[in-house]
Amino acid sequence: MEQKQRTRMLVEAGLSIAIAYVLHFVVLFQMPQGGSVNAANLVPLIIFAIRWGGKWGVITCMAYGIIDFLLGFKFSLHFLSILLDYILGYGAIGVAGFFGNSRGRAILGVTAGCALRWVCSVVSGAVVFASYAPAGQNPWIYSMIYNASYMVPELVINMAVIVLFYNRIMKGIRSTRG
Repeated sequence: MEQKQRTRMLVEAGLSIAIAYVLHFVVLFQMPQGGSVNAANLVPLIIFAIRWGGKWGVITCMAYGIIDFLLGFKFSLHFLSILLDYILGYGAIGVAGFFGNSRGRAILGVTAGCALRWVCSVVSGAVVFASYAPAGQNPWIYSMIYNASYMVPELVINMAVIVLFYNRIMKGIRSTRG
């Protein structure tokens, strides 16, 4: 990758992280033990991953997760929670870049990235937050339901924005290739 492209990619990564972080303040619904439904805050990260590919998408999304952890409200300081909910969980969103940039592949990529993020949060919930499960309920089942209750609406919102604006997004990406 030539220096001009590398510089452009780093600038776009920084902008994607910044825009995603600002959008995460638009909270539509906050869960009691962590997690929220936000106003399409993953879209900038998804667009970056589609534009620059999965490798750089995962790295950028992991950087976003670290920033979100460092600057955000902490529901846990447990090492596994930091790793699974923030670093690997958000890093999973970058997987969307491995699927390619056709509309159908982007939809699959977004679905895969969000599903992997959910898996990371389910493991974190079952291991770190098991004490929040109601008495007699399996912590794994509780974690699956709890995390799906905010991640499914978040997937729907982010997917809707990607699907509705996909052609414009891709046109913009093509016009900025340089």
